[in-house]
Amino acid sequence: MNPKVDWFFAKADKWQKEFEKLRSIVLDSHLAEELKWGCPCYTFEGSNIVLIHGFKEYCALLFFNGALMKDPKGLLVQQTENVQSARQMRFTGLAEITKLAPVIKKYVFEAVELKEAGAKVALKKVKDFPVAEEFQRKLDKMPALKTAFEALTPGRQRGYLLYFSSAKQSKTRESRVEKYTQQILDGKGLED
Repeated sequence: MNPKVDWFFAKADKWQKEFEKLRSIVLDSHLAEELKWGCPCYTFEGSNIVLIHGFKEYCALLFFNGALMKDPKGLLVQQTENVQSARQMRFTGLAEITKLAPVIKKYVFEAVELKEAGAKVALKKVKDFPVAEEFQRKLDKMPALKTAFEALTPGRQRGYLLYFSSAKQSKTRESRVEKYTQQILDGKGLED
């Protein structure tokens, strides 16, 4: 147990017992406990394996390379269509976690084995994501914007492409492109 992580469990009001049970199961797998993104994250030799987090309707274990896991029980969920490698194992109560404890351990051990084997999810390249027509017009019109966009990290590029193209109306896409043009020129990502 890492005392820096204790505050997460102490502050939890909705899923406190569930979080504590998940923590004991994962720690029993001999992973190192760290605090990342404000959540308990469990690592093996410095690599992220699984994270505990909670939502309104459920609490979950997030397996960072869950897309590579076998999932014989069909327990892993892809959060959204844009999540490429991570998968969640969701829970709605303590009894469910207690019943699944041996299975959860097996999944954790499989995740560690995948990491040890060097397995990696083949991520889609930035060029595989659709570019909103409104953003493409702006890139064509402003070579400096195109240069600045291409200089961003692939993750930042994907973030913008997904955000711009997710708007249903052209007017909204145009508004988003206008709003973030300067931020792209400044070399910043969507959330920077």
